Amino acid sequence: MDPGYDVEEVAGGVPVKMWTRGVPVESEARKQLSNAARLPIVFRHVAAMPDVHFGIGATVGSVIPTLRAIIPAAVGVDIGCGMMACKTTLRAADLPDNLGALRSAIERAVPHGRSPGAGDRGAWGKVPASVDPIWRQLEPQFSELCRDYPKLAKTNNRNHLGTLGSGNHFIEVCLDESDAVWFMLHSGSRGVGNAIGMLFIGLAKEDAMRHQVNLPDRDLAYFEEGSRHFADYVRGVGWAQKFARLNRDLMMGHVVQAARMALRKNFESHVEAVNCHHNYVQHENHFGTDVFVTRKGAVSAKCGELGIIPGSMGARSYIVRGKGNPESFESCSHGAGRAMSRSQARRRFTVEDHRRATAGVECRKDKDVIDETPMAYKDIDAVMEAQRDLVEVVHTLKQIVCVKG
Repeated sequence: MDPGYDVEEVAGGVPVKMWTRGVPVESEARKQLSNAARLPIVFRHVAAMPDVHFGIGATVGSVIPTLRAIIPAAVGVDIGCGMMACKTTLRAADLPDNLGALRSAIERAVPHGRSPGAGDRGAWGKVPASVDPIWRQLEPQFSELCRDYPKLAKTNNRNHLGTLGSGNHFIEVCLDESDAVWFMLHSGSRGVGNAIGMLFIGLAKEDAMRHQVNLPDRDLAYFEEGSRHFADYVRGVGWAQKFARLNRDLMMGHVVQAARMALRKNFESHVEAVNCHHNYVQHENHFGTDVFVTRKGAVSAKCGELGIIPGSMGARSYIVRGKGNPESFESCSHGAGRAMSRSQARRRFTVEDHRRATAGVECRKDKDVIDETPMAYKDIDAVMEAQRDLVEVVHTLKQIVCVKG
C-alpha cells in the first residue's frame, strides 16, 4: 500500500520522509533537511511537509523530533507564530458591496507594521485597557525571565500584545463554502519572542563551539537536557508560545469589535474557532517514546484535531481536521509555502501582476506588498493534494478582505 510519502535516505543520519509529491522542493531545502537528519539527537526520521522550503536555521515546513534536546534555531525567532480563525453568524449578504471601510476599520483597530500612527514597528502608541488583563497572565513569568536575562526587559513586550507585526502576517475576512463570514489572522510572539529566540540561538551556538564540534550546520546547535541553558530555554519558549496564543485571541477580539462598528450589525463571532501554532516545540509521545517535537512551519494534526492551512492573498485557505498520521508525527503543512524569496518576487512581478492576482480582494495593491503576491507562493491545491493522508478538509475559505502587516 502506498504510504503517501517518499523516503530520502541520508548518509550518516536518519531518513527524511517527504509529503511533497507534485510540489517542487528546492535543492537548498533538501540540503537543510539532510543536515537536520544527521544530528545525533534526531529520533526515527525527519518529516517534510508539502509546503517545505529553505529557511533560516532549519527548513520551513519540517517536523524534527529530538531525544532529550531542543534546537533553538529550528524553533526559530517567530516563536509561537500561528493562525486563528473564527466563524461568525454573518452571511455574505450582510456585507456591503464596497469593503474598503471594513478593511480600514480593522487596520485602525490592530496596529501592524505599516499602519499609520502605529508607533515603532506596529506597537501600540498608547496601550489600550484591553491589554491589561492579558498581560497580567504573562507578567509574573516574564519578570522571572528578565531577572535571569535582563536584556529581555528592554523589548517590545506589553506594547506589542494585541498587534499584528509585518511580513507575511495578516488579517483576513473570508467566506466559506456556504457563504458564512469568517475572520482569520496570522501572527506570533512579536518583538519579545524574537528577542527570546535570538538570545538562546546565540547561547546554543556558544555551547556548540565547545561541545558539538561535528555539527553539519552551526545553525543546528542544540541544548541537551541538563545543560546550562536547557531549562531556561524551555521556560522562555513556553512563555513566548503562550504570549503568541493570547496575542491572537486579543487581536481577534479587536477585529470583531471593529467589524461590528463598521458594519453596524450585531453578530456572534465564535460559532467555530481554531487557534493553532505552527512555529513551536512541544513535548509529545511518538512510537512509544517521549520526544521534543519541533514544528517549524507545520501544524499539529492529531486525529480529530482542527487546524488552519492558509493559502496566499489570492487563493483559498482551509480549516482541516487531522487524521493523526503517525509517520508525520501527527503533523500537516502550515500553508502554501514560498515558491521564491522575497527579493526574487520583487524582481519578477509588477504591481499590475499583483492587482490581477488579487482581483476581487480588498487589500493593498502597491509595490510594498509585491513580496507577498500570490505568485510568490506554491499552489495551495497541489499542497493539499500532497497531504491528503494527513488531513481532511472541513471548510474551504476564500478571502475578500486582507490586511497585510
